[in-house]
Amino acid sequence: MLLSKGRIVILGCFAGLGLMMLFLYLYANSFQSDLEKVTISVDSVKVLDQNKLDKRAHLDVRFNLQNPTSVTLTVSTINYELFANGKSLGQGHLSTEDIPEAGRPILFANDNATLPNTFDLVNTDGIANEYSDIMNNQPMKYEIKGQVTIQSFLTEITKDFDVNLG
Repeated sequence: MLLSKGRIVILGCFAGLGLMMLFLYLYANSFQSDLEKVTISVDSVKVLDQNKLDKRAHLDVRFNLQNPTSVTLTVSTINYELFANGKSLGQGHLSTEDIPEAGRPILFANDNATLPNTFDLVNTDGIANEYSDIMNNQPMKYEIKGQVTIQSFLTEITKDFDVNLG
């Protein structure tokens, strides 16, 4: 079976396209180990306001992300559970997914960034003592467990974290 020159050119183009896609996939994944080096901590947890009628308060949770790599990165989500003195206060969520990548919080190379998030704290019977202590500015041991999604220009990872404050 003879192949015409046209078919050889088309087959060569598809082979080249396949090799280029394989190269881009391998190149993008080569940055994932760098993304794993990003660390997350919590700078502070403070009361913003309190609504005594609704038994609710808003807490300002400040995440500090450190980027020790030579690549500029962005953060698209932080999903977490906030604990005070060992009791779960609930779930929190910081998302910039609806913001174009150019407008998201930037983690510059070899730098750190602080990302604020408002946590909605609801006073329930299960956490009444912790809620009262938080509102009265008593010393608290906070623990935050969650996942952060970090992106570079070609790839992203979701990284687990467990940090303490106080």
